[in-house]
Amino acid sequence: MSHANLNLHQPVGDEVKTTTCYMCACRCGIKVHLKDGKVRYIQGNPDHPVNRGVICAKGSAGIMQHYSPARLSKPLLRVGERGAGEFREIEWDEALALATQWLGDIRGRNPDELAFFTGRDQSQALTGWWAQQFGTINYAAHGGFCSVNMAAAGMYTLGGSFWEFGEPDWEHTRYLLMFGVAEDHDSNPIKLGLGKLKGRGAKVVAINPVRTGYAAIADEWLGIRPGTDGLFVGALIQELLRNDWVDLDYLVRYTNAHYLVLRQPGGADDGLFARNADGAVLCWDRSQAGPAPADASGIQPAVVGEFTLSDGRRATPALALFVERFLGETYSPENAARQCGIPADTIRRLAAEIAHAAFREEIRLPVAWTDAWGRAHSEMVGRPVSLHAMRGISAHSNGFHTCRMLHTLQMLIGAIDTPGSFRYQPPYPKGVPPANRPGKSRKPDGTLDAGPLGYVHSPDDLLVDAQGAPRRIDKAFSWQHPLAVHGMLQSVIANAAAGDPYRIDTLFLFMANMSWNSSMNTTGTRRMLTERDPATGQYRIPRIIYADAYASEMVEFADLVLPDTTYLERHDCISLLDRPISDADGASDAIRHPVVAPDRDVRPFQDVLLDLGTRLGLPGCLREDGSARYPGGYAQYMVDHERAPGVGLLAGWRGRDGSARGTGEPNPQQLERYKEHGSFWHADVPVAGRYYKMANRDYLEWARSLGFVGATTPIVLELYSERLQRFRLAAQGHGNTQPPDHERARVERYFDPLPFWYEPFEWETSDLARYPIAAITQRPMYMYHAWGSQNAWLRQIAARNFLYLHPQTAASIGVVDDDWVWVESPHGRIRVPVRLHTGTEPGTVWSWNAIGKARGAWKLAADAPESQRGFLLNHVITELLPPRANGQRYANADPVTGQAAWFDLRVRIEKDTATMTDAVHRVEDARA
Repeated sequence: MSHANLNLHQPVGDEVKTTTCYMCACRCGIKVHLKDGKVRYIQGNPDHPVNRGVICAKGSAGIMQHYSPARLSKPLLRVGERGAGEFREIEWDEALALATQWLGDIRGRNPDELAFFTGRDQSQALTGWWAQQFGTINYAAHGGFCSVNMAAAGMYTLGGSFWEFGEPDWEHTRYLLMFGVAEDHDSNPIKLGLGKLKGRGAKVVAINPVRTGYAAIADEWLGIRPGTDGLFVGALIQELLRNDWVDLDYLVRYTNAHYLVLRQPGGADDGLFARNADGAVLCWDRSQAGPAPADASGIQPAVVGEFTLSDGRRATPALALFVERFLGETYSPENAARQCGIPADTIRRLAAEIAHAAFREEIRLPVAWTDAWGRAHSEMVGRPVSLHAMRGISAHSNGFHTCRMLHTLQMLIGAIDTPGSFRYQPPYPKGVPPANRPGKSRKPDGTLDAGPLGYVHSPDDLLVDAQGAPRRIDKAFSWQHPLAVHGMLQSVIANAAAGDPYRIDTLFLFMANMSWNSSMNTTGTRRMLTERDPATGQYRIPRIIYADAYASEMVEFADLVLPDTTYLERHDCISLLDRPISDADGASDAIRHPVVAPDRDVRPFQDVLLDLGTRLGLPGCLREDGSARYPGGYAQYMVDHERAPGVGLLAGWRGRDGSARGTGEPNPQQLERYKEHGSFWHADVPVAGRYYKMANRDYLEWARSLGFVGATTPIVLELYSERLQRFRLAAQGHGNTQPPDHERARVERYFDPLPFWYEPFEWETSDLARYPIAAITQRPMYMYHAWGSQNAWLRQIAARNFLYLHPQTAASIGVVDDDWVWVESPHGRIRVPVRLHTGTEPGTVWSWNAIGKARGAWKLAADAPESQRGFLLNHVITELLPPRANGQRYANADPVTGQAAWFDLRVRIEKDTATMTDAVHRVEDARA
């Protein structure tokens, strides 16, 4: 048969259904081929806006995830000691009755005794709403140990962020810098985008301690030392400023660079913006040598100098303060080179290349548009330099300010949502920050007055008691971590076990593998889950309810296990209210729906949660007559639930007849319309609205029509953050809400209105002479969190991991490939195998995080290589920093957002000289 006669799209079964992949955060469209009701094959959906038919190893292997032997099959009730894995199977009626009793007692007594935390669930629009209905402030998802620095820095600076809220302009970028971008997230869109860049000769620069994946195809790789990205970016900024490679027109038009900042040392208004009697922010208008509203037309704002206002106060434009900081010696290329390991000449060259691409290769698109002030433009002018960043810069205790620094660099060259630069993905941009604040109090019906997560706008929004102590069990939204917009999942178990700041009754986890790869101090966390109170003999965490589809390491520590379905057996909602899948040119959302029926006694967790809500009598789960509001479960909730009149979880085919989009009353046939259209909905941004979204009238009107924004006023990018300065003023003794005395110095230092670099906390607390090496982890493109290494196909790619180190590092301790070494931190030590890797920065070691498993977990054989030779560096990462001089002990996290500082780890490496017949890894607690 000739190739011409081959039908490459012939179904391998008797039916094909479209749905959405769940094997990573891409949420690609897939086609599932079925035969006799069984999954036979999974392929990419060529019509889907995310992946356009591309599918990766993980997505293809979803069939093996669905049929994994590790699937749970029945509700379980613990009968032995916690951690022993001894359970008896029970029926769903008993499981739900027991959970209802436990949770009902808590809600009647004190809803905050429930800590409800979820992992990689992709259903936060539901779980957060449910927590609000229950009335507990103790809710969060996984973002606190994943990417909150990235999200918070972006939302408090430009109303969007890298990663899921923005993307490079793949069509027009001529120079791309990737900071800390690993392969596990957003892999298919990034692969498609990089292919476009490489195809037309754009330069790709990777800044990462490790050269794998995307960095391996970069035109230039810079092996930076972990935790120094901010210093490196600051040196680039200095070079741009020193050479006047700055887009002043962009800065004045779209940012607050020209806003006048009051210089009143010690005063209650020091560092705030100067305002007139009407509250309008002022700039200094050079044309009339006096102050004027900063958003007025026809003015000539000053961006340098110091000026005296009519009341005698002194003020300086924000950009002048920024320049003053970054022209200092701290950010000189020579100083940065000493810390980050990238030569000063390289830093200067890169800055020159950035400037050349931005200003000598500017892009002009012949697209007419109108800005938010009504001014018509005949073309769109762009700076074709894109930045993209991920967890590599986020997972540090200085990550918030590092991320902010990246955004200010973008502002300087006019490279935020212009042709060729970083682009917002709808429904972003939002306000800086968005309007929703975290819930603080309960209404008479027991519900929270707002969702438990949100954006703190001022010290008055913090969740602290009258003495300033944290009210949340994870200490998010407290003076310790004020802008913890994603919560701090990584702190829950340690704080609950210690009763700090108080005791809880029940820990309710969904798909959060907290006894293994999702915990810092894994050995200690497993111990905490089984600790008892000596006075009562009861567990310090009295009850643990855990929901998951698989027998992960966390299952053995649960008292009650609620078995979930696989992603091919349930409904899910990929909502614009949650974590959207839009691209820069259009808004998209999607669904999952059951393509096969479960063959086990399992239920979708979303259905279970709504069932529990009905049994508990949660207001949002009941109708006025007391009957269930959502008897059809999550599928009905996806269609009928409204956050506000006309605003639901899905934007497509709204209205009773399905003719509306964005907003409109519920449509009973909405899910059917989604299934008919490949299980997704997409709406193109008008051509005139595709750039300058923060100040583009065409875009803002379109966004308002879909319910994304409430007004068409422009969104000002914040080079200088007055909001951060208000926290600093509170620390200095101003305002109604002030931190306790022992927190003042910390808040004053880290709530700087301008971004800055400081050494990661572990550098301050560790003996760097004893622990000279940085240690980090990342996930391979073919694994995602803990899910992948139960998968029969993905295990064939890798079933064990190694500690990778540069040959220079290996030679200094006398090791070669497959030798075993001890990796020791102040917290513990672990015995691991090594491999030499020239694509590793010499002062750094690293490993894949997703592969190592506890013995017996995930239904792997007792001698599976994942547990015998696979390992986690998590065992030697501490969840708490050593006590400070003031006696306080803080989480190993960013002081602004609470982001887990996974990548601040410092270690020493020693060759294992012992003769051991069993080549297995070992873990030892250095504190024991």
